[in-house]
This record gives sequence, structure tokens and C-alpha cells, in this order.
Amino acid sequence: MGKNAALDKLSREELLELIDIYAKNWLALDGVWFQSIERTEGMDAAMYHDGQAWERFTAIEAKRLKAFLGLGEHPGLEGLEKALSLRFYANLNEATAEYADGALIYTMKKCRVQTARERKGMPWHPCKSVGLVEYAGFARAIDERIACECLSCYPDVADDTCCCKWAFRLQEAGKE
Repeated sequence: MGKNAALDKLSREELLELIDIYAKNWLALDGVWFQSIERTEGMDAAMYHDGQAWERFTAIEAKRLKAFLGLGEHPGLEGLEKALSLRFYANLNEATAEYADGALIYTMKKCRVQTARERKGMPWHPCKSVGLVEYAGFARAIDERIACECLSCYPDVADDTCCCKWAFRLQEAGKE
């Protein structure tokens, strides 16, 4: 693996700023390709391709974070919470994680994607179907025993105090 010598010259503050820039650039690329398909082929086609991309990407991201954090094979909900806090877009959005009734409840309070679409006068991204692929896939890659449930996500909003809300539960062996 090559190393960029320019990074050695940066201060900690500059490296943190660069992480933020990288995350914004990644999110911009995600939005640009999505909007290109949305404009030319329509929302259904864009959502299909978005789901396909997230199915693959989320597992890659989760496996790399799992290794980076040294989580082991079955890190449970605590391991998932650690990994969620380090996702590529974690510093761009405002999210909380809390435990209730044996579940990890992950709430996206502010979402940069929805904020950007709203600012541009675009309709909200109907992210629930892709969110199910993304969050369930991420959780399973961290620990295959974890199941994901959508509590609120556009267009099925049950909690208007947030952009989306997800519950993660550790399933018993042999149960779904």
C-alpha cells in the first residue's frame, strides 16, 4: 500500500479537516451519480442502482471498520455502535445511539443528503428502501446475529423529530 508523503506534513487539525473534506467529496460523488440517473432515467431507476451500490459498499465499509476496530467475530450491539460512529459520513450528519428494551436505537437527527435536496428545491430522497439495504447489511457485516428494523424513514415517517430512526437487535441463534 502506497503512502502519501504529503500527509506526513499535515498537523492533526489539518488531517481532521481533510477527513471532513474527503467525507464531503465522497457524499457529493454519491449524490452526483444518483441525481444523474434520477434526471435521465427517473427515481425508480436511481433507487434501484442506489440499492445495488449500497448493498456492496455497506458490507465493504463495515468489514474494514470491523477490522480497524479489532471487533472480533461477534461484537454484538456494542461493536455495531462503535462502527456506526466511524462510518464515512458520520461526521457529516448528526446522529445519536441509545439503548432501549435490549435494542440499539440509531437516530439520524440531521441528514446532509436531505438538507442538500431541500436546499436545492428537490423532493426528499425516498431513502427507506435503500436504508433497509444499507443499515441491515452494515449490521450483518459487523455481526450476522444483528437484525435491523426501520422505525422511521422517508417516505414512511413515524417520527418527525428526525430524518430516520433504526432499531438493531441481537437475534438468538436460529431465529430471524
